Amino acid sequence: MEIPPLVKQGSVLSTEESRRYSRHLALPDISTIGQERLKKSKILCVGAGGLGSPVLMYLAAAGVGTLGVVDFDVVDETNLQRQILHGESDVGISKAVSARETILKINSLIKVVVHDVELSRINALEILGQYDLIIDGTDNFATRYLINDAAVLLGKPYVWGSIYRFDGQATVFWAEHGPCYRCLHPQPAIDVASCAEAGVLGVLCATIGAIQATEAIKIITGIGTALIGNLIMYNALEMSFEKIEFKKDPKCDLCSQNARQLQLLDDYEAFCASPSSDEISVFDLKDRIDQGGNFLLVDVREAHEFEIVRIPGSILIPLAKFFDGSAMASLPMDKNIILYCKVGIRSATALNILKSAGHKKASHVSGGVLAWVENIEPELEVY
Repeated sequence: MEIPPLVKQGSVLSTEESRRYSRHLALPDISTIGQERLKKSKILCVGAGGLGSPVLMYLAAAGVGTLGVVDFDVVDETNLQRQILHGESDVGISKAVSARETILKINSLIKVVVHDVELSRINALEILGQYDLIIDGTDNFATRYLINDAAVLLGKPYVWGSIYRFDGQATVFWAEHGPCYRCLHPQPAIDVASCAEAGVLGVLCATIGAIQATEAIKIITGIGTALIGNLIMYNALEMSFEKIEFKKDPKCDLCSQNARQLQLLDDYEAFCASPSSDEISVFDLKDRIDQGGNFLLVDVREAHEFEIVRIPGSILIPLAKFFDGSAMASLPMDKNIILYCKVGIRSATALNILKSAGHKKASHVSGGVLAWVENIEPELEVY
């Protein structure tokens, strides 16, 4: 979606700034005007970890005038594999402080504001309200919902990204021009293992973080087509990118015309920790198959993945068909639907879409086909 520049043209570039950003000035789409917009802009990155590292470093190099950093954690040795803002000498110190030191080494001409606090419903509106655009570098659902809700209430664009093992996703939520995070996930997605539990390819952060930084620059300067209403899905092992369109939910509790949520929730942790009966294990699935249960097993991956390995008896309906609504026509409302994917992320997304469409008899398989192979049929091929 093409949108006008978020930030008005700022003060004239100094001679030093003109030299420094000369490669930007040589781009007709950015030129001096765009660079002055970047200089005037204020961008907040929530999280100075895996995603926050490339985001903050590239935005600093690009000449964003003010960068805010929210992070109350300290640098741990296990962070160094992917969180390139920090080095060995930073272990044990505040991530936000470490981030500021690295950012200013990259570009001393900009301003860095440290928010060495935990983002909460108490301070979110006050902190986010100081900035033009918000970037999410977090790794938990509670904070994502909090950021989204605050961004919608403040009318701010929200650049989102997530990483898991070898897979990454990115998009832009902006209720003024398109969907918000709750349009994509009306209810908290079924929780998946953290990076510590499941592992993550370090360089994956650079790919997704670079996409987030790119979207921020495009929105600030008004160039190109922003990812509003489009989800980028990246698989590092296959080196594949997929773009899936999704639309604003006309019944969204937060950003629709008849929104029921008019303020931040009292407890986001409790909201995301609500028990759910929508998730089943591969052992539960095996029992249902053995007992001849009356259900439809649906694989939401892509066709080439389905050809490599699948759970016996399943049919293929790719996730894209849930986003465009065509999957609903082939799924009976009066029959139990069990969804699965590779590890459980895409099936959780499909489940949310199915639930929001009114399908009450649906669940998804925790751990996906990889958990099935590991625990039920180890002789099957994996990828």
